[in-house]
Amino acid sequence: MREIKNILVAIDFNDTVGELLSYAEGMAMKFEAKLWVLHVAAPNPDFVGYEPGPQYVRDIKAEELREEHRNLQSICGTFLDPELECEALLIQGSTVESVIEEAKKLNSDMLIVGTHKHSFFHDLFSENVSMELLKKAEIPLLAIPIDED
Repeated sequence: MREIKNILVAIDFNDTVGELLSYAEGMAMKFEAKLWVLHVAAPNPDFVGYEPGPQYVRDIKAEELREEHRNLQSICGTFLDPELECEALLIQGSTVESVIEEAKKLNSDMLIVGTHKHSFFHDLFSENVSMELLKKAEIPLLAIPIDED
């Protein structure tokens, strides 16, 4: 069995983040691994082919990203043991590609994601991030079923 030293957990900001981080914390403690908590923010408008727009629009977007990063750091402080080596990361981009790229950059040994229960038709007609990650990840992936109730 390969050694696990870096665990990447990809989160979105919803009420079930505590449940997901509880699993991630348990795995990190068991393997004495560093935990990287990643949130992928919406891509920069330049990224999707739009003009950057006026400075005030860019300033608003920059402040939104700073606020998201503060929230991410706060979540880590709230839900994770202070003894655990943990770092919060906020990046912009396409979710699946960004998570895969970040996992490679961090030399992650495991990826942890939450999965939401949806109907067959919902999954058929929408991007299911967990399924796409499962197809593309080159490291073990732990998918945690998340109840939305």
